[in-house]
Amino acid sequence: MLGTLVADSGLFFLVFARVLALVETAPLLSSDATPQIGKIALGFFASFVVFPWVREAGYPIPESGLAYGLLAAGEALVGIVMGFFLTLIYSGFQLAGQYYSLQMGFGASEVFDPLAQIEIPIMGQFLNLIAMLVFLITSGFQKVFLVGVFRSFQAMRAVDLVIHREYIVRMVLSGTARLFEQSLVISLPILGTLFLVSVTMGLLAKAAPQMNLLMLGFPLSIGTAFLVLFLTLPFLMEIFSAVVDYGFEEILRLLTRAREVRA
Repeated sequence: MLGTLVADSGLFFLVFARVLALVETAPLLSSDATPQIGKIALGFFASFVVFPWVREAGYPIPESGLAYGLLAAGEALVGIVMGFFLTLIYSGFQLAGQYYSLQMGFGASEVFDPLAQIEIPIMGQFLNLIAMLVFLITSGFQKVFLVGVFRSFQAMRAVDLVIHREYIVRMVLSGTARLFEQSLVISLPILGTLFLVSVTMGLLAKAAPQMNLLMLGFPLSIGTAFLVLFLTLPFLMEIFSAVVDYGFEEILRLLTRAREVRA
């Protein structure tokens, strides 16, 4: 195996370029908290596992150095597109928490997100942690390597990015729209309840101006939001799982389309 790897080092580098690009952009794996040497080792191991099949299936290697460099860049771009799309869908959970952090009184409370290396509202981080748990429970890492690595080499090559560029652009744009749509759906129970609380407090303030409703409004909003979150959390877990599955289904649809055109 080692001799074959050395003899076909050009093909192995192409495989490694795509896998490493996917690892660098996929959800959770792309975190700066993950050591870079660990990402490289994981990409090398996954490339080593899938390399024999890619070699048997056949992959034309150009003799020109410039053509080979462009091909390697294209393979890396394939991994970036798939990883970026999954990260785009995954970011909807964090965005959902940011929607109602201000309304419940936690707008100024921010925590450090070790995955994105930025400060985000505390409720966004809370939903982000739940999303991480759902991603692990639903075998997200296995799907990343089964779909993003094994299935992608079965169906797609770097040149397919040019052939299916319109479909890929539509997929990314639909993923962006889906990001805001799912974020709004996830946050709607709490956001709607907080809106009703704000309207009620406003009516009470007009009816009884002598009441200090400003001091009562903050604990009431926080308590109501946590109560609604506690009651809807089982349903949110199902939504989280459906959103994660949607990302992998879109990638599978792209790979299936590329494979049908190639056939």
